[in-house]
Amino acid sequence: MTQQPDADVLIVGAGPVGLVAALDLASRGVSVIVVEQRAYLEPPNVKCNHVASRTMESLRRLGIAAEVRAAGLPSDYPQDVAFRTALTGREFARIAIPASGQRYTSHTGPDTSWNTPEPPHRINQTFLEPILARHAAAAPGVMLLNETLFHSLAQDDDGVSIVVSDLDGGDERALRGRYLIGADGGRSNVRKQIGAKLSGDPVLQHVQSTCIRSADLYDRMSADEPRAWGYYTFNARRLGHVYAIDGRETFLVHTYLSPDEAATPGSVDRDAAIRAILGVSDDFAYEAVSKEDWIARRLLADRFRDGRVFLAGDATHLWVPFAGFGMNAGIADVLNLTWALGAHLDGWADEHILDAYEAERRPITEQVSHFAMNHQQKLAKPSLPAHLEEDSAEGEAARAAFGAAVHALNEPQFAAAGLNYGYVYDASPVIAYDDEPAPGYTMGEYTPSTVPGCRAPHFRLADGTSFYDLLSPGYTLVARPGSEPAELASEAELRGIPLSVVEADDDVLPAEYRFPLTLVRQDQQVVWRGEQADAATAAELWELLRGARVAAAV
Repeated sequence: MTQQPDADVLIVGAGPVGLVAALDLASRGVSVIVVEQRAYLEPPNVKCNHVASRTMESLRRLGIAAEVRAAGLPSDYPQDVAFRTALTGREFARIAIPASGQRYTSHTGPDTSWNTPEPPHRINQTFLEPILARHAAAAPGVMLLNETLFHSLAQDDDGVSIVVSDLDGGDERALRGRYLIGADGGRSNVRKQIGAKLSGDPVLQHVQSTCIRSADLYDRMSADEPRAWGYYTFNARRLGHVYAIDGRETFLVHTYLSPDEAATPGSVDRDAAIRAILGVSDDFAYEAVSKEDWIARRLLADRFRDGRVFLAGDATHLWVPFAGFGMNAGIADVLNLTWALGAHLDGWADEHILDAYEAERRPITEQVSHFAMNHQQKLAKPSLPAHLEEDSAEGEAARAAFGAAVHALNEPQFAAAGLNYGYVYDASPVIAYDDEPAPGYTMGEYTPSTVPGCRAPHFRLADGTSFYDLLSPGYTLVARPGSEPAELASEAELRGIPLSVVEADDDVLPAEYRFPLTLVRQDQQVVWRGEQADAATAAELWELLRGARVAAAV
């Protein structure tokens, strides 16, 4: 007799990726058990510092975007990125990014014109993760098993069984789910259990990271200059980055090591490097809150799935953590997966809809990994002007030229419209493609499009309602005046597929909505567009979209 599942989905790992997966599944009526080694609300290391616009759009759907935006830095603290000779030294360039309190109203900065209901937000993971954990703990159908070790898994035709225990190895027991998501980080035990392998570029750069606390560091800086969320420092003694964690006294300092320094462990004096980055003397006192030495890599798993077991987040990809790309890509991974799992568990999608997860997400994560690596390589070897720190006309000229160069290089990283909105699912088994090729994209730029596989351009209705707020749990049909959506709606209803229809005219629709009908998935990706659909065409389309037949153009 088959053992009854303890939950529909088991999740190993309660970082941001695992917690967002639990929240999304709960919103779909799917029961979840999350296994995590750390204690409930135990803070993570000060890692990711950025929640991307695309992630904020998803948190808006889950009802927690406003709470996330209110957390982290004070609401009036600029989220700028400043480029300086040292933290307390001369500033020579700045990327303006509004404070959270002005995020919906400011027009200053390279990302304030983006067509989205939710701009990005700079917040450290140490503030973000507890918000996610509290909401997951309160969500119906979610059980958090903290201070619990995952040991092994076994799967069969009906589900996945795992062995877990207390941290000391006691109370070993089995749990069973219909599916398992491994969101257990770069050293993923789930990945090892299914035999997936990471490959790529194992060493790009060695980094010393130190979280420090100093109540008077800001007093060492010029009172005439606005604060910044991030500081890139360049001088002949040391290159580094500094990030404001709480806007008062806590900072994360990254010290970047040269290849020669990395080859000789212990050769870099951590304290001396921090002081060179900060531009302070030996009389400056600070507390080292935590220390972590790590290696920037570019690694990608050879597969994201084995049967009923799926991998997401750092378990599938590791790369240079510029602007939170890793966490945000991991959240995009898992929301792609949980949408498909919810559709199948709800009964309206065939199990083959799950084949789309790896087909859609793995190519995108490989693209992002190369974007991150290429950017890291450009940053790793800056040619510092000889007069950069001089109080002279030559120094001013050097800073102006160097500032323009680093601003141009880094603006696409901190205003990454392409990485947020430009990626395309171009080989999915559950998207109906047409003959028009999707536009390309870069880290910082993209071309809005309704080509199937692209993100549906955002718009607002005449009453100000965001189109994204109207997306159904399944699909949403954008219907222009005079279009005929009835057959699509009827065939969807026959199959129990959630479908809503949004009627919009030229006054609100972006020009990219050229077709009378555009069908959009809940994750905002266009899956089909057309002039009309009779009953036979609609039936064939829905069978494709729900994973019941091999992909073909419709």
